[in-house]
Amino acid sequence: MGVTAVYFSPTGNTKKSVEAMAAALDPGYKTVDLTLPSDTGVSCQFGPEDLVIIGMPVYAGRIPMVAVPRLSGLKGNGTPCILVATYGNRHYDDALVEMEDIAREHGFTVKGAAALVGRHTYGEIQTERPDGEDLKADAEFAKRAAASEAMKSTIPGSRPYKKEAVPGGKFKPLTSDACVGCGICKRGCPVQAINDQFQVNPEICISCFRCIRNCPVHAKNMDVEVYHAFAREFSSRLAERRENEYYL
Repeated sequence: MGVTAVYFSPTGNTKKSVEAMAAALDPGYKTVDLTLPSDTGVSCQFGPEDLVIIGMPVYAGRIPMVAVPRLSGLKGNGTPCILVATYGNRHYDDALVEMEDIAREHGFTVKGAAALVGRHTYGEIQTERPDGEDLKADAEFAKRAAASEAMKSTIPGSRPYKKEAVPGGKFKPLTSDACVGCGICKRGCPVQAINDQFQVNPEICISCFRCIRNCPVHAKNMDVEVYHAFAREFSSRLAERRENEYYL
């Protein structure tokens, strides 16, 4: 059995969880990283002897709009798959059933699904997750899913989906005078929203905060009071830890 880890993961939460699962099944697993625009045209064919783990973050209860067409190059042929939705401790809403619909449309057979908590993009919410215990549980789940004959659980969610997909959040990163023009943000932007002057185009930005997390001099920021006020309230509202959910 060849295992492939597929993910869209701007800030790394989804990548960590999906790769922990893949490594538990096959130390020589392959990866398909759909995070950058250059990977949009990736075309991969899988057979019934393969196993694919597909991971997506949750944006407002759905998977990211920009990620959906990037999944179009994945083609299964009765290929078993495990679905992983990572979210920031609020809820995953219809993200997993949306992934289930896409997977089946592309020829995959779902053997398991997981809704996993990671650090939220905004505020200070579950900042250390996924932690070691999370990743250990992810790995054990993957082994059970891979060994199962068929999925018996019903994945939670609504059809039609309750929420409309959104292109991104409302907070768009700023750039301070500390910017040294290293280009890390521009090269790493999932939607090419950063120009040659390293300013963010708010019409394109999906508010993933990848540039803020990766900026080596902290020039990318969200240092405005309207954001700080929101982040304080949001962090307080989502302070109670949610546990991961696994479906077999």
